[in-house]
Amino acid sequence: MADRIPDKIYFKIGEVAELVGVKSHVLRYWETEFKSLKPVKSRSNQRLYRREDIEQALLIKSLLYQQGFTLSGARQQLKNPPEQPPVNEITPASLDSVIDRLRSLRDGLQADIAGEDG
Repeated sequence: MADRIPDKIYFKIGEVAELVGVKSHVLRYWETEFKSLKPVKSRSNQRLYRREDIEQALLIKSLLYQQGFTLSGARQQLKNPPEQPPVNEITPASLDSVIDRLRSLRDGLQADIAGEDG
C-alpha cells in the first residue's frame, strides 16, 4: 500500500483521503483520536500531510477496518506494536536451518511432480 504513495513531500487532505480510501472528515476525526497523526498546517491553515502521515493513516485504517479494533484498541496497538525480532538477530545457524527447510520442501515438491509424471 505504501508503495503506491506518489513521491512528493506534502499532500493535501483530499489527496490523502483518496490514497487512504476514506473521506476527508474521517482523517480530520482521526487527527483528534490519534496523536501520531499530525499533519503540518500551511500559513493558510491548510493541512499538509507527509508520507509518514499517510502511512500512519493507512495503518489506522487497517487496525480499525480490517483488523476490527476499536478506537481505544487501535490507540493501544499504535503505542505498543507487536514485537518483531530485529533483522540483525539472524544468525548463520538460523539461516542454515531455513535453507535446510527450503531444500526439504523443494525436494518434496520435486518428488511429487516426478510421481505425477510417471
